[in-house]
Amino acid sequence: MKVFLIGANGQIGKHLVKLLQDSQKHTLKAMVRSEEQAAALKESGVDAVVANLEGSVDELAAAMNGCDAVIFSAGSGGKTGPDKTLLVDLDGAVKSMEAAEKVGANRYVIVSAVQAHNRDSWKDSPIKPYMVAKHYADRMLTASNLNYTIVRPGGLLNEPGTENVKVAEDLEAGTIPREDVAKTVIATLDNENTFKRSFDLMSGESVIDKALKSL
Repeated sequence: MKVFLIGANGQIGKHLVKLLQDSQKHTLKAMVRSEEQAAALKESGVDAVVANLEGSVDELAAAMNGCDAVIFSAGSGGKTGPDKTLLVDLDGAVKSMEAAEKVGANRYVIVSAVQAHNRDSWKDSPIKPYMVAKHYADRMLTASNLNYTIVRPGGLLNEPGTENVKVAEDLEAGTIPREDVAKTVIATLDNENTFKRSFDLMSGESVIDKALKSL
């Protein structure tokens, strides 16, 4: 598949770029927000395009055209306010879904957040606007015509991945290296057991492929 990666310059996104560059099964088209970011990616041999999640669906569709799959790993970041969370993590995500439908990029994998499907789990959360945005973006994805997978990782770590994870519809809070999130996302792309599914993801005892087969 030719994969359109939204959020290529993010912390998980950078792992995804490397994994897709090294992949024997998939090719990469990376979306970033600035010409400077795109130039850096192009220098390392990545097909990169500049587009903005706050732009139009048509602009996103033009950038995405020719791709078979979309990975959404973008985020407004912890330093912005609820307004940017609404514009990027919710509206931007939904616009990318509409663009994917428009160009026929039917496979769509989104990086969400642990327990985003469960309102009770984040009613007292300090990042409640972010969780609300993730909740409704995920709901819009399940209501779309796309062949989706929703990956809901726990607390994100920058330590090296172990490739040992735990997945389930509902998991207690835990942590996982960003590298393992990226490897799990790539593994879902052509794994039929993850089609039209959503799951929480933590560090665990099972190798990634085996864990996904347990869903």
